[in-house]
Amino acid sequence: MRILLIEDDKAIGSAVREHAAADGHAVDWARTLSAARDYAAVASYGLVLLDLHLPDGNGIDYLRETRKRLDMAPVIILTARDQISDRIEGLNAGADDYLVKPFDLGELSARIHAVARRYGLRPEPTFSLGTLIIVPAERRIDRNGQAVDLTAREWAVLDCLMQRPGAIVSKTQIEDALYSFGSEVASNAVEVYLSRLRRKIGADRIATVRGVGYRLADT
Repeated sequence: MRILLIEDDKAIGSAVREHAAADGHAVDWARTLSAARDYAAVASYGLVLLDLHLPDGNGIDYLRETRKRLDMAPVIILTARDQISDRIEGLNAGADDYLVKPFDLGELSARIHAVARRYGLRPEPTFSLGTLIIVPAERRIDRNGQAVDLTAREWAVLDCLMQRPGAIVSKTQIEDALYSFGSEVASNAVEVYLSRLRRKIGADRIATVRGVGYRLADT
């Protein structure tokens, strides 16, 4: 999933970005609301992590602005404000969750997964392809009763395909899920990850639609 992180604190932003990337997400980190608007103008995000105190404005105002233009990407507020009134204001403005600093990165991951599931951005708790059983929340795959280990990037590719079961997913869509702005993307990176994934879950599980993209195939 591609995530927009809006956070001006360097230590927190760096920790969140690294942790989310290790989970297989592509993270664009904006340190101001102006930068966030620039990112949002050219990219589509599955989730926004939003601080409230930013150098050029209030995150709540940015949230209301996005909802007014019908941008319904889920938003998790990350803030030091811990008053009930602050939480109510954030939720009433359109936030989907609210996490008070300092927070545990593992809890943040769990909340990201929970919000994504509510929006249908994550597959069902258990996803089956014939004898292949996938439990995304646990990062667990059983193939013919044997455990399969995937890297974070391989999971990101599989997640992208599972979000659209049976539908064709283009190479560009997969790249968008894998890489943030500024990342160097090798021309054959998607093909390399798909090749590795096929070796692990079965070559016939991912079909290539030549010139169009890829889709999961239930064989």
